[in-house]
Amino acid sequence: MFLPDGSQDQIGDSLLKKQRVYQIFTDVAIRRGYKAIETPVIEYAETFTNPHVGIPFQQLLKWFDREGDIEVLRPDWTTAIARALMKLNPKESKWFYQGSVFTQDKDGVESRQAGIEMIRTKPIEGEIESLFFAIDYLSAVNIDDYLIELGHTGIYEKIIEPLMFTTTEEKKLRQAMHDKRQDVVKALTERNQTVQKQLLDLIQAYGESSLLDEYKQIFKDETDIVAILDELQDLVNVLKQLGIDQTIVDLGRVKQLPYYSGTMFRGYLTQTGDECFSGGRYDKLYQQFNQSTPAIGLAFDVDVLASAITIEKKEKIAIIASSETYVLAELKRRTISDKIVDVLYTFPTDNAYDDIIDLRNEGVE
Repeated sequence: MFLPDGSQDQIGDSLLKKQRVYQIFTDVAIRRGYKAIETPVIEYAETFTNPHVGIPFQQLLKWFDREGDIEVLRPDWTTAIARALMKLNPKESKWFYQGSVFTQDKDGVESRQAGIEMIRTKPIEGEIESLFFAIDYLSAVNIDDYLIELGHTGIYEKIIEPLMFTTTEEKKLRQAMHDKRQDVVKALTERNQTVQKQLLDLIQAYGESSLLDEYKQIFKDETDIVAILDELQDLVNVLKQLGIDQTIVDLGRVKQLPYYSGTMFRGYLTQTGDECFSGGRYDKLYQQFNQSTPAIGLAFDVDVLASAITIEKKEKIAIIASSETYVLAELKRRTISDKIVDVLYTFPTDNAYDDIIDLRNEGVE
């Protein structure tokens, strides 16, 4: 039988690496004081398509239930966890999760994530903890060649205020900014040349953190934007104090989901350029529950991290047993630790083992 497009089986080292990434993530999260949370893999579509979340309906894997309501496979952990926390109302504020999300906007419909969510966290404190967690975790999986990118939703949003765009127009502009399509941005902003120039310049505002000082001068009369740039500079300084110099900024970055409302960050593997984590502040998400709850989180791409790590090869031992010595062979296996031990009943014909212990005639008269 064949699988649907985008689905895949997993075997061998690839699966073991993913399990290793999950296990180390759990260890780091528990050590840093996070509590585990899990949501159902099946949810109602409205949880993710409402205006506060805004995941496009066509990206969801969906069907009708027996009552005619639309159900979906979980496309987003952050939204699902927000729903669960509002229902369960726990006192804890630091949560971790791991598992799959399902969307139709990638090559594969299933992708594996491990992440953290923090609610009731003040600005800068939550950002610092999120980035420190990322650094701690990447170190634990022996990945040290990466780049951290910082951005903020507020710069773009402050600049476009004079445009008075409709929702449709703003969505087109946001997508053009995300794709760094200068031609589309220019066409959409013809009505205001000042804003047009600022946005076109912002598309190019990507690179070393020294850009922050440059743009403080450009926007010196915009106190809200200067405050945002100061916040990003504070994060750069904190990371430097921790010994992390691989920090860049993308001042033209825009949010892809409506609930992001502040600082955003991403991590990239230097050798491949693959995005290994992403996240940010999403204080607006809880408004759908009539709550004003500051929140922040980040998610790691387990598939990317698994492809980047190596699993230590253990010595492989074969114990050769007979029908008279299989109990003896099992007892011998239990005395050998930190090695892979196979009990065989025929002598191996390949070179798959580092050592062979022959117990076929041991103790047999």
